[in-house]
Amino acid sequence: MGKVLRDFRDFLVQGNLITLAVAFVMGVAFAAVLSSFVADLIMPIIGAIFGKSDFSNLTFTIHDSLFRYGSFITALITFIAIAAAVYFFVVKPYEMVTARRKAEEDPVLSDEERRHQELLAAIGSINR
Repeated sequence: MGKVLRDFRDFLVQGNLITLAVAFVMGVAFAAVLSSFVADLIMPIIGAIFGKSDFSNLTFTIHDSLFRYGSFITALITFIAIAAAVYFFVVKPYEMVTARRKAEEDPVLSDEERRHQELLAAIGSINR
């Protein structure tokens, strides 16, 4: 039992938990910014186009059952706006930075050097 507690203590101290906590706090803050972006910028634009910025009071009734399809439309618009913001402001910049770093790490071989590498690989596979 002592080893398990020691391993758990090492896990807490090595930084994984701190990194996770920082990522969680940053995620919550980012979610607040994106929610404000959607509520304060995107929904008024939609309101200017469609005449309403909040569809949550759109409903219909079938056999005394109330269907709030407007809330679903509002949630769907919010989801799409947040997904677009994450994609264009987080994912695409990250991919560009990663591609740039990879391009710097990978040496560019001339056609002749590449042919030499291919020939050496082919000779190596013949000798095996």
